[in-house]
Amino acid sequence: MGDIYFTPELFAFFDGLAANNDRDWFNANKARYETAVRAPFVRFISDLQPHLDKISPHLVVDPRPTGGSMFRIHRDTRFSKDKTPYKTWAAVFFPVGRGRTEGAAPGFFFSLGHGRGGAGAGVWRPDPASLRKIRDAIAEDADGWRKATKGLEIGGESLTRAPKGYDPAHPLIEDLKRKDFITRVEITPEMACADDLLERYVTLCRKTAPLAAFLAGALELDW
Repeated sequence: MGDIYFTPELFAFFDGLAANNDRDWFNANKARYETAVRAPFVRFISDLQPHLDKISPHLVVDPRPTGGSMFRIHRDTRFSKDKTPYKTWAAVFFPVGRGRTEGAAPGFFFSLGHGRGGAGAGVWRPDPASLRKIRDAIAEDADGWRKATKGLEIGGESLTRAPKGYDPAHPLIEDLKRKDFITRVEITPEMACADDLLERYVTLCRKTAPLAAFLAGALELDW
């Protein structure tokens, strides 16, 4: 039997926030956020650290409640038509080799919240230079890409046509069209609140590690 990190109160908090996404409601319920969301996420990250170190010593696993692996709950609304101030979910990301703000980096992610919960690995929306490196690696090492993605469902957005500079007849053209290189599984509230969550997440990270390792190699990052 393992530890229980999250409770139904996390989902109740985010359901309430989704219905009342304003500063007054959040400030009145901030203690709930800190107790049911932030504190258990910090503990989850801290307990994950030794397990992820075994998968790759270059993964950044930072349990600090501010500035660490956990994303801020505040939304950046500067360039969005949606001006609601808060995210209705909480998420963590464990990148390899560099921080989130220093260009594309593959890694493992985990999120829970209102109407959603998921976990997986990969690179989401890499910058143009990084995207080119990933496509080149797939084009040049088709067997390596197939091995890295065996048994995984790769998701995200794709182009409708072959990207410029790549052979439309390439056997992996559908993968070369991708703009994201992500594999994801759903995390239900029942799974999130179970005592085997940590074990199941570590197992998922091990399963998806070949994808993250391939992407790290494509981006010239140590794995």
